[in-house]
Amino acid sequence: MADRSPAPPETAGSGRTHSTTSGEKRFQNSLALGHSFKRVTLTKPTFCHHCSDFLWGLIGFLCEVCNLMCHEKCLKTLRSLCSSVAPSAVRIPVAHCLARDARKRRVCCVCRKQTDGNGALRCEVCELHVHADCAAFSCADCRSCHVDGTPRQDTFYHHWREGNLSPAARCQVCRRSCGSSDLLAGVRCEWCGVTCHTACHPSMAPECNLGRLRRVMLHPARVRLQSRNFSKRHCFRIAEGDARRPDDGDDVDAPAVVSKDGQPTTPDRGKQFLKVYDGDDGLRRGRFRLVSVVRAAGNEEALEAALRAFYLPDDPQDFQLQEVGGLGRLRNDDVLNRNGGPDGGGGDAWILRAKGGRSEVIKVYGGAARWGADFVSVRVSEDSTAASVVAEVLRRLALQKDDVTRFDLQEVLMSGKRVQKQTLTPQQNILDKLHDIRKMSLRQMNLTRFYVAERRSQALQVSLLIGGLPPLLSKEQYWQLMQEQLIVKSHLVDISHVYASQGAVGLRLSCLSEAERVFMLAKDTDVNDKWLTSLVIPDVQVGPPGEDARPLLVFVNAKSGGLKGKDLLYGFRKILNPHQVFDLSNGGPLPGFHTFRALPSFRVLVCGGDGTVGWVLGELEALRHQLACREPPVGIVPLGTGNDLSRVLRWGAGYSGEDPAHILACADEADEVPMDRWTVLLDARDLGENGVETFPEAPKIVHMSNYLGVGIDAELSLDFHQARQDDPDKFTSRFHNKGVYVKAGLQKISATRSLHRELQLHVDGRDVPLPNIQGLIFLNIPSWGSGADLWGSEPDARYGKPSIDDGLLEVVGVTGVVHMGQVQSGLRSGIRIAQGNYVRVTLRKAFPVQVDGEPWLQPPGHIVVSAAGPKVRMLRKSKAKQEKSAGGAKDGRSESSAPSDGVHL
Repeated sequence: MADRSPAPPETAGSGRTHSTTSGEKRFQNSLALGHSFKRVTLTKPTFCHHCSDFLWGLIGFLCEVCNLMCHEKCLKTLRSLCSSVAPSAVRIPVAHCLARDARKRRVCCVCRKQTDGNGALRCEVCELHVHADCAAFSCADCRSCHVDGTPRQDTFYHHWREGNLSPAARCQVCRRSCGSSDLLAGVRCEWCGVTCHTACHPSMAPECNLGRLRRVMLHPARVRLQSRNFSKRHCFRIAEGDARRPDDGDDVDAPAVVSKDGQPTTPDRGKQFLKVYDGDDGLRRGRFRLVSVVRAAGNEEALEAALRAFYLPDDPQDFQLQEVGGLGRLRNDDVLNRNGGPDGGGGDAWILRAKGGRSEVIKVYGGAARWGADFVSVRVSEDSTAASVVAEVLRRLALQKDDVTRFDLQEVLMSGKRVQKQTLTPQQNILDKLHDIRKMSLRQMNLTRFYVAERRSQALQVSLLIGGLPPLLSKEQYWQLMQEQLIVKSHLVDISHVYASQGAVGLRLSCLSEAERVFMLAKDTDVNDKWLTSLVIPDVQVGPPGEDARPLLVFVNAKSGGLKGKDLLYGFRKILNPHQVFDLSNGGPLPGFHTFRALPSFRVLVCGGDGTVGWVLGELEALRHQLACREPPVGIVPLGTGNDLSRVLRWGAGYSGEDPAHILACADEADEVPMDRWTVLLDARDLGENGVETFPEAPKIVHMSNYLGVGIDAELSLDFHQARQDDPDKFTSRFHNKGVYVKAGLQKISATRSLHRELQLHVDGRDVPLPNIQGLIFLNIPSWGSGADLWGSEPDARYGKPSIDDGLLEVVGVTGVVHMGQVQSGLRSGIRIAQGNYVRVTLRKAFPVQVDGEPWLQPPGHIVVSAAGPKVRMLRKSKAKQEKSAGGAKDGRSESSAPSDGVHL
């Protein structure tokens, strides 16, 4: 896997000494660490990046490339890599998925300076935080979350990420504090979450067991995905409409002219500024770095400064500065003391070039376990070809008996935002290839690797999920639509799954280019005025028998909870495998269930309000027969306003900023409990003037988990729902939502409506007389209207004690808004009317109706409520975890709204 691990202890030593500038002697620790240190005198409190202690009024050592600061005593034990050599420590190159991060203050992983929150970027998959102008100098060391068609070793290793630890983090080895919010100190495994000092890191075992959450983690070795033709956003189904995401290109430098340290340059009489372009690509794109040198500096000092500006660890003697527009004139000691500023032309603009050579040494990597070494150094000359390099590598590894023609030489570009692979032809001249890359960009050469890969005849398979199709069609009809709309090739594409009720099909493709074409074309296609959706779906393998793993399938309603829904989505992707976290606004619950369809055991965690939970339970009921795990238990993270079901299951009244890792641990230890689900048949009928019965609209069926309301309760919910649709931006906090609901109730405090004259109630086949009420409510759970006990706790010999799995509904009435307010305050309970398992309500006129907080106006007719078949399994938080969460919970009035979830008071 990709890893930016600190260097091992045996690599520490003394490196070459640089020339002196202004009487300051410069040092470089070791060639493996790549730092270029100079002794500095401190004028303000500074922390050592190695031991985190103060450097107050003392002499410190500062790396001129990555800004690492440390004591002189810490040089011997320093293990943090410089950003210039970080690409050499990557095991398996994996690109990052960068997006804007304007809120959180972090430390840049490239230049080790604080991000200001405006031009900061973060990776959606790992804990990489960088400035916008530093992103181009990050390396592809993101987490490897799936197997991309290449064989992997059975051993799973830690993925260490330096810095950005919590100040409360403790070292796993010495148990001392290792975190800091001010500097890039300490390391953390991005899979198991263990933290330790960089000095203590080598004593840790290299193997990772995924830590406390290993049972709920989807192991990366079980996920197969051919992802070479898709971006990271496509692979992890990250919404492309995110306004905070940067451009798709690799160049994410800030548009303003900046110097090496990222600060705007200011005139200095003792210095001159050089515009330095990195090869022809930098000149073509207009991307340059301002390099500051003293006016008396020679050619060597200027080259050193230019190499540091582009994070290049090479020897300055192998490079030269070529003047732009100067007929190829080289920069030497005679071209000095120019007075031009940053906007000057001519002699202030230079291209950094590599000196040509007739032979070079390259490192050739391999992925096979039998190699016994990470890479082999091979010297290439003018006659070296890809075939000769492969033969030399196999000879050095004593593998001459293997057929050389079965191996290829691959060129891999591993920049921070993309990893590109290209197989070289056997006749390709390697030295010419190196010269071409260096002429284009020296930074690109530093990020280019060569691999010897064995040719394998692997069955190529890419899975896509196409949604938005007309529902309830046959497989043949869906195939005809695919050929008409997407022009799929029958010999490369096959329909693997059909979800007729959802209007979606799963496609299996055996060609990467065809998969990319179908994926992109589907996003721009509409059928019956409805746009299609297209998602890349990984192939999840079943684990060995007897394994106790039960991965957690996480659904997050990003529209719920204000910004809390997006924060949870981001937090869960960092802790879990991103392939098990799904945004409900991007395809709904179907992609998640389709991905987990083959797993015999898994759990579901729904982050949203009661409406979101009902949505997921409805999809689960429709897809149950296509899942290997027919009844996965469902847990809740309450992001809505009412959250009655989450209260009953001990998940709390609302999410208030709990640690996502603690939520996942609670889901792992939660108890499974059964719960009734109910089918609600809405049959609209109207008796005309001549006595002939008409049907104004077709019957429809909805499912209920919490409660059903007819009358004043549903009318208030409908008014709130319409107000939120008119101006959704105002409904961003739970406290504001309740205020709007109270205001709507006060406006109806004098309204009167006698339901006993306008509807008829039948429970278990018998007529039930109704008292003079304004609202009729059918309860499945002992919580209503944000936690109120509408049924009451008084014993009654006529009825049994309510339970979520007793197979009975409780029928309760309310006399008006004042009565509802008294129930909310605990002064009264509702009017108990009946208890049964089959209910039929006859409406003589149109009434507001709401099911689990989703309201509408129901025409006259019948409402029939009956059991929906098998009970669903829910996750109930353990009492110990509930008490721990309650002790550290924040004020429940924090922002939380659910645009599609019910609200009651």
